[in-house]
Amino acid sequence: MKYQKLLLVFILVLLFNIKSYSQNRKNMEIATFGSGCFWCTEAVFQQLKGVESAISGYSGGEVENPTYDAVCTGETGHAEVIQVKFNPELISYTELLEVFWQTHDPTTLNRQGNDVGTQYRSVIFYHSNDQKELAETFKQNMDNARIYDNPIITEISEFEAFYKAEGYHQEYYNNNKTQSYCNFVITPKLDKFKKIFKDKLN
Repeated sequence: MKYQKLLLVFILVLLFNIKSYSQNRKNMEIATFGSGCFWCTEAVFQQLKGVESAISGYSGGEVENPTYDAVCTGETGHAEVIQVKFNPELISYTELLEVFWQTHDPTTLNRQGNDVGTQYRSVIFYHSNDQKELAETFKQNMDNARIYDNPIITEISEFEAFYKAEGYHQEYYNNNKTQSYCNFVITPKLDKFKKIFKDKLN
């Protein structure tokens, strides 16, 4: 039922968004999302057709070139994010938003499951006014449709900087599938994602 409502919102955003999303479609575009642990988010988005890369890193903080240990203290202000390079001829920004909101809980403040802290907040860092308007419209339509029992608290902020995470964080799931966190958290999430978005997968 929740997915049916989300699909309806997705269609409405495509049909009635404030402005058409009309950037130069010959070029790759960038999106930046935070939805909890970036290991999970990276594993999801790199499965999508039209996504050239999904890089784990940090955004939204006050310190340049932060380390993972510093971000984990919650004192730098950064969120764990992925920066997605995508081909808008194959997948739209609106479709990325649909995946973003369907694959985490956007109603819990600074928390996803057992991961707690401001670094795990639900956040969209927009790279253009078009991205901002689409994200805000999608969020408002979901709240109006009452898809979730609680209000959506996803932060929508202007992108300022992205700092690539340390090498061992990149391709974490692909390189550590037998690790317990991957087995018990990421694999079930991926299995659910693949069933819902099977038409969008590579």
